[in-house]
Amino acid sequence: MEIGSRRGADIHVAIQKVGKVYASPRGPVPALVDVDLDIHAGEFVSIVGPSGCGKSTLLKLVAGLEEASSGRILIEGHSLGGPPDNLGVVFQRDVLLDWRTILDNVLLSVEFRGKPTDRDRERASALLARFGLGAFERRFPWELSGGMRQRASICRALLTDPRLLLMDEPFGALDAMTRDDLNIELARIWQETRKTLLFITHSIAEAVFLSDRVVMMGRSPGMVVDTITIDLPRPRSLVVRESADFAHYVARIRHHFAELGIVKE
Repeated sequence: MEIGSRRGADIHVAIQKVGKVYASPRGPVPALVDVDLDIHAGEFVSIVGPSGCGKSTLLKLVAGLEEASSGRILIEGHSLGGPPDNLGVVFQRDVLLDWRTILDNVLLSVEFRGKPTDRDRERASALLARFGLGAFERRFPWELSGGMRQRASICRALLTDPRLLLMDEPFGALDAMTRDDLNIELARIWQETRKTLLFITHSIAEAVFLSDRVVMMGRSPGMVVDTITIDLPRPRSLVVRESADFAHYVARIRHHFAELGIVKE
């Protein structure tokens, strides 16, 4: 049974009537309105929607990096009051520090808690090797391609083995082949660890390939307009994108956006 379809499963993230309003010289600017969304423990949920609809804002709220203007967010049943424990975040940009080696950039996620141990270093090296960066751990970010830098960023987020992983369009700036490669690796890692994963993307096909559920958001101010459960067998390979079922899900989501006037058919 798909994780996303389970009834009564533990809710890891509860987003309840959440709104976000920003101040501006011209007056209040609403970014989100009455967003309701439950994400079950171990579920992979993607959010798709047009630019400026509040996808990244919602992720920042769940990460505790910003405060909601209304409503509330619960993480494992507790009200959010800042970044929660057991959290990993991957942003659109890799945010690596150019004066630190790739290994030291990955270890940065544990340095906030104290001096990295030998075990931390071994785990960081193992993660880098898994993502094809084993030979580059002593290199600096400016010596690596954009795709390699983003791989290192993912390793940094995974190093502490977080229960909740938030990813904000992490592959948006990558070439198609690198993006496919990282989609496969992310799917494998999720399959092995079953972390709760909230993934922001502009790509409908990417969302369908990776997710248990795809959440659709409308134009700004952002709100949830539909949620679709993806009933495709796991583990998934890129071959699934050639199936009729995959095409059906992509077409269904695109058609819904077309009805809202967001995309053209």
